[in-house]
Amino acid sequence: MTGHRSRRSVLTAALGIGVLPVLSACSADAASGDGKKTVRIAYQAFPSGDLIVKDRGWLEKALPEHHIAWTKFDSGASINTAFLAKSVDIAAIGSSPMARGLSAPLDIPYKVIWVLDVAGENEALVARDGTGISNVRDLTGRKVATPFSSTSHYSLLAALDRAGVDASKVNILDMEPQDILAAWTRGDIDASYVWLPTLAELEKSGKVLVTSKELAKAGKPTLDLGVAAASFIQAHPDVISAWRKAQARALDLIHDDPSAATAAVARQLGIGDKEARAQLDKGIFLRPADQASATWLGRPGRVGHLAEDLRSATAFLADQKQIDKAPGRNTLVNAVHVKGLADDVAR
Repeated sequence: MTGHRSRRSVLTAALGIGVLPVLSACSADAASGDGKKTVRIAYQAFPSGDLIVKDRGWLEKALPEHHIAWTKFDSGASINTAFLAKSVDIAAIGSSPMARGLSAPLDIPYKVIWVLDVAGENEALVARDGTGISNVRDLTGRKVATPFSSTSHYSLLAALDRAGVDASKVNILDMEPQDILAAWTRGDIDASYVWLPTLAELEKSGKVLVTSKELAKAGKPTLDLGVAAASFIQAHPDVISAWRKAQARALDLIHDDPSAATAAVARQLGIGDKEARAQLDKGIFLRPADQASATWLGRPGRVGHLAEDLRSATAFLADQKQIDKAPGRNTLVNAVHVKGLADDVAR
């Protein structure tokens, strides 16, 4: 790149992003040739209700007057960059990259509208067979790959801190999931903290050292969240409501008809039903009504504990020098959108 660097390019470099998926510049405020407005959704290929909604075409059916444009992203960091570029309206993103996005210098104006899942055994730190690594303390001086600014990156730092390992003494490499699998196969890395479905491949020739479920019990929970641009929420509450209702159907399907949920996830990930079922079983999925509880998003005037989870994440990132300063509590409370939620999850 030559000459002047824009704020976007500087932030993209800071986030460690190479090529960003190409998204249409239009949004629900812009109409396509047939007069329909476009809703731009960023999704990630991990087992969740989001994949079920996409597979079943529920949003397309609920919003026939809109085009639903689904674009796959590999990590939350690239989704943050897309929000900065104003090229996405709704997205699936981890709690750690969102905590980073709410902090300076990014200061992304987006809000949580849903909890897709609570990280359990669907994210983990794995050491490759033959490396001689048997516990987290053995990672000193080793090459450990994880997507930077992701929930896995956050959990890796938390695991090292918990084990008393100086993160600066570990060679932590920034890689997207597909690149991690290739590097693992070549023997270029010793360990990785990553999520499904890549995690499932690494486990075939590696040993799990710690899972995000264990770290959550130790006070460092991570979540996969549905988020939307604040301006989009204000302009299109009907779309947000339809999106939530579709996600609620997906959570019900996971709990009440696991075979149908498994088949949908298998189709989206291009894997067999048995493998898809095993991957779904490793995540923790709420019931729709739980979304509006005090434990999670909460209700108008009574934002739930999710805001505290975000506060804890930003405080830890600041302590680890991953961000300059944690945002104030009001910023995090205001980043949880609860208006209409109780109605959207009512059965």
